[in-house]
Amino acid sequence: MWPTVFLAFAAIAGEVKPIRLVLGDSETRRLSTSLPFVLALIPFAGVGVAVIVQAIASVADDALNHREFKKSFFNTSQYAISVIAAGAVYSWLAEVPFFNGPMMIDPFHVGILLVAGVAMVAVNWLLVATVVSLASGQPLRVVLRTDARDSFFTHLVLLSVGGIAADVASDGVGVLALLAAPVIAAHLFSSAAARHAHEAAHDSLTGLGNRGQLDQELTRTLRNGQHTPGHGPGLVLLDLDHFKDFNDTLGHPVGDMILRQVAQRLLGAMPEHGSVHRLGGDEFAVVVPGGLEESRQVARDLLAALDAPIQIESLELLVRASAGLAVAPMHGHDGETLMKNSDIALYHAKLERDRISTYSPEYDVNTLERLQLLADLRAALDTQQLSVVYQPQVDLNTRRTVAVEALVRWDHPTRGSVAPDDFIPLAENSGLIFPVTSFVLERALAQLALWRAEGHHVRVAVNLSARHLSDVGLAQQIYEALARHKVPASALVLEVTETGILSDTVRADMVIRAVRGIGVEIAIDDYGTGNASLSYLKRLQIDELKVDRSFVSNIGSDHHDLIIVRSTIALALALDLRVVAEGIEDDATAQALAQLGRVIGQGYHLGLPATVEEISTRLESERKSASTGRQGGR
Repeated sequence: MWPTVFLAFAAIAGEVKPIRLVLGDSETRRLSTSLPFVLALIPFAGVGVAVIVQAIASVADDALNHREFKKSFFNTSQYAISVIAAGAVYSWLAEVPFFNGPMMIDPFHVGILLVAGVAMVAVNWLLVATVVSLASGQPLRVVLRTDARDSFFTHLVLLSVGGIAADVASDGVGVLALLAAPVIAAHLFSSAAARHAHEAAHDSLTGLGNRGQLDQELTRTLRNGQHTPGHGPGLVLLDLDHFKDFNDTLGHPVGDMILRQVAQRLLGAMPEHGSVHRLGGDEFAVVVPGGLEESRQVARDLLAALDAPIQIESLELLVRASAGLAVAPMHGHDGETLMKNSDIALYHAKLERDRISTYSPEYDVNTLERLQLLADLRAALDTQQLSVVYQPQVDLNTRRTVAVEALVRWDHPTRGSVAPDDFIPLAENSGLIFPVTSFVLERALAQLALWRAEGHHVRVAVNLSARHLSDVGLAQQIYEALARHKVPASALVLEVTETGILSDTVRADMVIRAVRGIGVEIAIDDYGTGNASLSYLKRLQIDELKVDRSFVSNIGSDHHDLIIVRSTIALALALDLRVVAEGIEDDATAQALAQLGRVIGQGYHLGLPATVEEISTRLESERKSASTGRQGGR
């Protein structure tokens, strides 16, 4: 009796505490160790007892893992059928009645029992593989081949243990207990291997799968997708926008907390049977078991999951992301191609500010060219290829230069002059805008110091990107630059765009207040081209409004533009703001604007962007003219 109880207990324990097999580099699979003990019960206690014990073990495992009833019913049924098949084979080969009671077995019967065990495993494989094949669309032979490859030798060992258990069961529980050692050893080794495999395949910070697991998941889903309608899978790459700003201003520990919360939100938005992976830094990947439309919907869901602010202690942070996606087979037939093309789509999304971009072959040429240009821009910062020119800003009543706008120029050694519209967006999206702006600021302040030493008290304006308005350390950087060049803060104007302010109004407001706190003036550039709002003119602390050229250049021919410009100037002057009208291309426009109040003008008619020498000559000429005028007046 006690040997039967021991075998039954061991069978149940082996079912609820399975071995975890490591497949490949990271994938793990559960393998029950109930097999040898159930097999030993067939001759020792009878087929009926073996079936009952196996059923109890299966139900217990399903209950512990909260499996739904229909899956539990299938598990119990297929196990029962497998045990009955093993009993039938044993009964046939050993020439004993099928419902024969407990019996002693000799070495000859051990061999027969092993054959019965093979039948038991084979029937189990066939039943499970049939269901998997029907559910996944994979051919039955593929599923069976995978099953056999992954667990053949382990089953062989377990069958051997089962044969030995049946042979020694009559010697008592003490002898049977010796068989626990190899089973326990198998558990310990498999647990350690599974733990190491998990660590090798997962990101330690977020717990998500890493790049290696992504490669395996893509390979698996691509293989399965060939047998499903609509094909697939889709691959969505996500990159957090301006994450470097969070790291630089709030510190890496806060950055790590942001990444962990982002990972949890992505997991919450993950589609059924999909997988989320962290590729490193602030880049994530999601494998979508579906086609193009499913992948696009998943991309929208993932970005929507980041809409709510992320709470880090007392801070509420708005974290946004861009997504690029590629789908098999239209965008690639293998994981490497899908990765490359989704990365290109992501690059396009960030460059065009689309948030979500689907790969298109036309992106390839543009992306390669832009990547090369970006690499060249990095080199240009180190090899003095960049320079600064200055466009005059003129008081339209006195026609004297009162300020200059510093503009960056790039003289490429092979391409020649590269238009700012071609490389500034690249700089903004890559983070190079920070060293580019620092270069312009240093050059402009150094030159302004020289002009002021010569008696030319003009202001200099420098453009900031939207990314600068997320940098809470900006005011300190500006303060240090002004101190280095001994330039008063009031002589510097920083130009920001409407879209830059509205992308994160709370952060922008904080940064702008800090900058104005040190005495530097703020100008709204291209006013009227974005989501123009009177409320932010009231709320934000600004000093200057620059009316966009698209309105100014047409005031002589378009009555609506004239009304808009006149109203904007009147509003700005009433708010005690300085007004700069951009895009003045002729004298008639300059004269018309001069009639609207104290307006400063900027445009090709008043002065092209010029070198330091040309601006110096202009300033000196204006001073001499003013001096001559004063002498003539006396």
